[in-house]
Amino acid sequence: MSKLALPHDAFVFVGDGRKALFLRNAGDAKFPNLVTEQVFAEANPATHDQGSDRPGRSEASAHSTQRSAMEPTDWHEIEEHRFVQRVSAALEALVRRLDPPALVIVAPPRALADLRQALHPDVKARLIGEIDKDLTKRPVWEIEKLIVG
Repeated sequence: MSKLALPHDAFVFVGDGRKALFLRNAGDAKFPNLVTEQVFAEANPATHDQGSDRPGRSEASAHSTQRSAMEPTDWHEIEEHRFVQRVSAALEALVRRLDPPALVIVAPPRALADLRQALHPDVKARLIGEIDKDLTKRPVWEIEKLIVG
């Protein structure tokens, strides 16, 4: 991973489908100092804890006895997508309110894809880097070290 030059007051978004950190560089590009601006965390139980219905079944035709099982609904994954939508809206509001010079997004590949779709083009224009890793369980100093060196 190439190290990024993070300007003063640049934002770093670190998130997955359950937790999101909004970090701001209180230092400068040469001596960065990431500080936590906001934290979002929500409980997202496993699918079997959220839904109790069995998967549906379908018949091939009215004259056939052949039946097929339908794919069960993954409630956990649906809630992860919804969480990413909520935090992307919060990120947009923060970017518009504080007007940071740059933005870096750190998220696992699936959450990163959801964020790319959800973010407004004027917020995307501030992006100077995307890192496809899950760093939400790491301390801020370690995230800083991994991003800027």
